[in-house]
Amino acid sequence: MSVTGPSGSGKTTFLNLAGLLETFEEGDYFLDGKNVKGLNDNQLSQMRNEKIGFIFQSFNLLPDLPLFDNVDVPLRYRGFNRKERKERIENALEIVGLSSRMQHLPTQLSGGQQQRVAIARAIAGEPCFLLADEPTGNLDSLMAQQVMDLLEDINSKGTTIIMVTHDDQLAKRAHRNIHIFDGQVSDLTNDSSDILIKKA
Repeated sequence: MSVTGPSGSGKTTFLNLAGLLETFEEGDYFLDGKNVKGLNDNQLSQMRNEKIGFIFQSFNLLPDLPLFDNVDVPLRYRGFNRKERKERIENALEIVGLSSRMQHLPTQLSGGQQQRVAIARAIAGEPCFLLADEPTGNLDSLMAQQVMDLLEDINSKGTTIIMVTHDDQLAKRAHRNIHIFDGQVSDLTNDSSDILIKKA
């Protein structure tokens, strides 16, 4: 699903609420069957780590750590044992086509490859859904195409992806397009068979 709209329309607020980075006073938000309204900071942090994968425009990789360890960081907070973490990391890097570069540093990779590492980090924990904030914003057109192809492949295998983008062409590749303008939400696809957040 893509989320579009002009600057200041509410896309960032939506993303922060969906990612449990901001709290709200009205309404309810059920994530994997649990209402997150009223949860304390520790509970929100735990749910964020277990249920949501984040992909950022700026990659947010740790430059001094090899790819393996970059993907490992959020898994350590989940309490997975070393063997399971290793299996998850290797599987995630295999999915994004970087299994042969596990010990490379982020600075040794192209922008597109760094974004693939960020995607591997996001999917390694098998979240309910991925939040992608302008995932191709720092990439040239060829790398952007490759990253979008990868995201589409991940989505086709059952992982829900919510992507915020300013690029209309990228938005058209999504199964559903939500447009936000002055805080008002319009479903440009009118496809009620799709839902905002689903359990993979």
